[in-house]
Amino acid sequence: MHMGRRFVILGALFGMVGVGMGAFGAHALDGVLKANGRQSVYETAVQYQFIHALAILFTSSAIRRWPGNLTRAAGILFTIGTVFFSGSLYVLAIFNISWMGAIAPIGGVALILGWLCLILMAWQDNIA
Repeated sequence: MHMGRRFVILGALFGMVGVGMGAFGAHALDGVLKANGRQSVYETAVQYQFIHALAILFTSSAIRRWPGNLTRAAGILFTIGTVFFSGSLYVLAIFNISWMGAIAPIGGVALILGWLCLILMAWQDNIA
């Protein structure tokens, strides 16, 4: 399967799960999140998941225009970053496991590096 197609599937999956997590947090988990005082943490997880679902979808298109290691790395980093960043914040917010907050920066660095890969990819294309 072509990497671009994989990124479409991953981006769409993250978007779909993001809708579910948003609804789940607003309804089924409302009391838990209020009790834990972690509503904003949960909302941040959902927001970043959606943003990076779209980034992965963009990468699926970019990989056709700019095939190469940087574009592929961007999609992989966005995927890993979303899992670590949003995933750790979901666990922190729902189960109130405070040390999970230490995992989020690992995901955040992966997300930042994904954006950097896109910048470098576009820069190299401009130079070449």
